[in-house]
Amino acid sequence: MYLRMLLIQGAKSVVMNAHKHDDPISKWAHQLKEKSGWQKAVVALANKNARILWAVFVRGKPFDAHHVSVKPGMLLPVSVATA
Repeated sequence: MYLRMLLIQGAKSVVMNAHKHDDPISKWAHQLKEKSGWQKAVVALANKNARILWAVFVRGKPFDAHHVSVKPGMLLPVSVATA
């Protein structure tokens, strides 16, 4: 319960100030806020953060805000594959 509250509070802060920042998650949160409203954006961001936290703990790797996920079996574009 407490962790959920912290995730929501953190997400509220990010969503309300997303327009001031230029990182990928802030851009995503701002676009979602404009499209769906701030409350849905807050819950979506809290969920996204929970999933990120879980992945960081399970994989033991640091968080990369610029990571682009690819579905298994899909070919990477040449520019991404060679980088």
